[in-house]
Amino acid sequence: MNTQAPAAKPDLDREWWLRTLAIFQSPRTVFAALRDDSEQSADARQEPVLLLVILAGAAAVLAAPSTGTLMDNPERDGLLVAVLVFILALFYGAAFYWLGGVAVYLGMRGAGSKGSFRRARHVLGFAAAPAALALLVWAVEIAVYGSDLFRTGGSDTGAGYRLFEAIEAVFFLWSFGLLVYGVQVVERWKLVRALGALGLTAFVLVGIGLIPGLL
Repeated sequence: MNTQAPAAKPDLDREWWLRTLAIFQSPRTVFAALRDDSEQSADARQEPVLLLVILAGAAAVLAAPSTGTLMDNPERDGLLVAVLVFILALFYGAAFYWLGGVAVYLGMRGAGSKGSFRRARHVLGFAAAPAALALLVWAVEIAVYGSDLFRTGGSDTGAGYRLFEAIEAVFFLWSFGLLVYGVQVVERWKLVRALGALGLTAFVLVGIGLIPGLL
């Protein structure tokens, strides 16, 4: 038995990397596979989930209004801005994964799920794939507008820029829709129950947001 284990782990790792790509084409297959919450399967998908949440965090940072002023300070060059975005992406990704995971978990539990906190986090992580893909839109924007994207004023205005913003919004809405679908598939629920779980999730997120003010 021990001689087969080393070969089995790389195969499982490869399967989950392939599923990470398949989330765009066959999300049902990917979310159904999340029902296997064994230690071996969960470990195999940790790295793909980590990559997705970091990339989604980077997309969220770039979409934040404050990012458009990062180069207003003349002491900040392109390299420093890239480093800042990377650090903030790690922070946002971690907050999204853990606090968002808590909210999704409690929302699902409130709707009757018996799944684990880990599985709820992984559903959220794979649902973030379209948000991570939004970085491709940002790559095009940077090619078009350059450093103007990170300073007040400049060429990043008008209908063209608004079109880019609308496309980015579509990717984030796609992620939300994928989260609804993921909860539905993993739990074998009807759509209304999955939406109810995420409604409870929203209440939890509001509660988490109020904590700093209460302290």
